[in-house]
Amino acid sequence: MTDMNRRLAIYLSDSHQRLELLKSVQREALRASLDLQLVLSVIDVESRFTPRARSSAGAQGLMQVMPFWKKEIGRDSDNLFDPDTNLRYGCTILAWYLKVEKGDVTRALARYNGSLGKTRYPEQVMTSWDARWWIDS
Repeated sequence: MTDMNRRLAIYLSDSHQRLELLKSVQREALRASLDLQLVLSVIDVESRFTPRARSSAGAQGLMQVMPFWKKEIGRDSDNLFDPDTNLRYGCTILAWYLKVEKGDVTRALARYNGSLGKTRYPEQVMTSWDARWWIDS
C-alpha cells in the first residue's frame, strides 16, 4: 500500500485522499477477485484517477462506466461519479468480462472498452501496468 501510495502521488497530491482511494480500489478488486495492479492500470488509462471524468461517449468516473450498466447491474439512482460506486461497477464489469473470456486479459480489456477485436486499449492498459503499477512479488 505504501508503494502504491507513492506511485499515485503524481495524480493525487493529498496523501489522505490517496490512501482512501487505494483502500477502496483494493476492497473492490478483492471483492471481484481481480488483481489490484490491473484495476489501477485500468483507472490510470481510463480517467487518470479523476473521479468526475466523463468521456465523449458518456462514460463516467474513475473506471469510465457507461450509464446503461445501472439498468443492467445496479439502480437508476446510483451515482457513477461516486468513487466507491464507480469502482464497484467497474470491477464487477471487468471481472464478468474476464469470466466470459476465460481469463484472456487482452480480450476482456477490449470488451471492457467496447473495442473487441482491437488491441490498442488492452496494450495501453498493459503498458500502464508494466510501467507504473507492476510490483514483482
